[in-house]
Amino acid sequence: MQIAVAYSEPAQQVWLRIEVPDECTVQDAIERSGILRQFPEIDLATNKVGVFGKLAKLDAGLKPGDRVEIYRAIIADPATVPRRRMEDDDDDD
Repeated sequence: MQIAVAYSEPAQQVWLRIEVPDECTVQDAIERSGILRQFPEIDLATNKVGVFGKLAKLDAGLKPGDRVEIYRAIIADPATVPRRRMEDDDDDD
């Protein structure tokens, strides 16, 4: 079956379509994709993973067409980003 594996960094996004066996798990797909060699900073013990935007366990099974996503830690607190933008706009006056 065909699935996709996706990972994104600020400067680079990777989307790989790969063929995997029917009994493939999330972890199997990530390992088969080669993405761990391309991004050695990915640590499956700490990085969260998901399928189509929903968190998933590494041993979760996949269906044809699934998109496995590897998430990285958020660097900025999303709650403070709008506040910073508003403060920057106030400085323009």
